[in-house]
Amino acid sequence: MNKIFKKVAAVALAGVLTATAFAGCSKTEGEKNGNEPAKTSYKIGICQLVQHDALDAATKGFMDKLNELGAANNITFEFDSQNASGEATNCTTIVSNFVSNQVDLIMANATDAMAAASQATADIPIVATSITDYATGLGIDNWTGKTGFNVTGSSDLAPLADQAAMIKELCPDAKTVGILYCSAEKNSKYQSDVMQQELTKLGMTCKEYTFVDTNDVTAVTQQIVSDKCDVVFAPTDNTAASNTEAINNVLEPAKIPVIAGEEGICKGCGIATLSISYYSIGQAAGQMAYDILVNGQNPGDMEIQYATELTKKYMPERADAVGVTIPDGYEAIITE
Repeated sequence: MNKIFKKVAAVALAGVLTATAFAGCSKTEGEKNGNEPAKTSYKIGICQLVQHDALDAATKGFMDKLNELGAANNITFEFDSQNASGEATNCTTIVSNFVSNQVDLIMANATDAMAAASQATADIPIVATSITDYATGLGIDNWTGKTGFNVTGSSDLAPLADQAAMIKELCPDAKTVGILYCSAEKNSKYQSDVMQQELTKLGMTCKEYTFVDTNDVTAVTQQIVSDKCDVVFAPTDNTAASNTEAINNVLEPAKIPVIAGEEGICKGCGIATLSISYYSIGQAAGQMAYDILVNGQNPGDMEIQYATELTKKYMPERADAVGVTIPDGYEAIITE
């Protein structure tokens, strides 16, 4: 199998200020405490599971936030950004190289990237993003909101009860909901389990449709049509996000609407979504990384951060094509 790693080197350079002008303005944590001066240059390894709009936006938000903070405080960040092309084994290789290269921090974008990083090191701090449920992704029982070890980060979870309510609002006569996701993604399974509970409360019957990888997306999606499901829920699933065209090519002609877990999937095959900003959760992760590296915070003691802004969005033309009327209160998604 060809392993294609995209490597992007980006360096955030602080604004040019004279030492005299800057003195006393922004001391590092070490200088404030009378200890050895803290570092002013950091190397960060970024492992992104796969390239698609949502994860790309999160990575950009992460880097932009650190660039912004670095420029304001005369600190340099060097990013080694690599893409695993959707393969968990590639994540393992990437993060192992980061550990060998002794990076100061690893940013893990998506669950498989976080799992690989967590297995590779217990010492290097890890800040993750685009994770639906950290307890599921890391196998933590008795979840308290923080990991207790070297992993923290931000989540892309939009309240699943609200997403179930959206399905009921848009498809009030629907009786059967097909839930479409990749069986290899733990957080997709988590979303499916919770959604089944929520949709059952609303009087709907659910059936899971799982594909193993990109090769069987079309065949699995065609089974939804054969089973005559009334509506489909597609959670925040990276394999689905990379195969929205294949999904849409099957479901739109059959006039089966898709409610998507995030905006990128909605653009490709959905009619509506309860949208979060992946750029914003990436920025939140960037702030957390800065607090760990520069301000000395312990990742194990940091609460997982969640998106605070949720927006109902829809795809006008596709909603019309499948015969769904969108009520007031939804914002049209603008596509290029």
